[in-house]
Amino acid sequence: MRVLIVEDEPYLAEAIRDGLRLEAIAADIAGDGDTALELLSVNTYDIAVLDRDIPGPSGDEIAKRIVASGNGMPILMLTAADRLDDKASGFELGADDYLTKPFELQELVLRLRALDRRRAHNRPPVREIAGLRLDPFRREVYRDGRYVALTRKQFAVLEVLVAAEGGVVSAEDLLERAWDENADPFTNAVRITVSALRKRLGEPWIIATVPGVGYRIDAQPASGHGGGGRG
Repeated sequence: MRVLIVEDEPYLAEAIRDGLRLEAIAADIAGDGDTALELLSVNTYDIAVLDRDIPGPSGDEIAKRIVASGNGMPILMLTAADRLDDKASGFELGADDYLTKPFELQELVLRLRALDRRRAHNRPPVREIAGLRLDPFRREVYRDGRYVALTRKQFAVLEVLVAAEGGVVSAEDLLERAWDENADPFTNAVRITVSALRKRLGEPWIIATVPGVGYRIDAQPASGHGGGGRG
């Protein structure tokens, strides 16, 4: 999952970003409305976390533009006010959830997971494919009933691949969805992470490489070191 945090308090924004990383959630930060609009125009996000009171175009204006885009991106609004009328106006603008400052990071994580599940309501909360069982809420992965311990980044990459339901995901898309905007587009991080992930999941290799295109979950993995290559 990749989220955009629109928050003009640097320490809070960075604390949220760092905390989400520990939960295998990639996050970018925008400290004002103009930066938020720029990031939204060039990146794909699963959820927007918006502070209503920010410099430049307000959080309310950002929410309006997200809704107008028609991409269905969920919006979680942050506010220092706990008045019912403030929440009501936020929901009228298109917010899907509301969180009042101060808040516990774990509550934010739970709300983000719930919004992501709601966004992908046609997919079950626990996803299964080709003997893999991935629980995004407990951050647990099983293969053929065997628990597989993964790093946060490996889990994030696998979550994107499993969500594609056998479709090919390019290295660029993986970099965009599982890393944040600071990731070097020329890095070998995706290839290295996929290679390590394959080894963690064990043989037969279940992540296939489609040369020149990307990676996919192989519903019928070949034995040994097959499955479309190791690159």
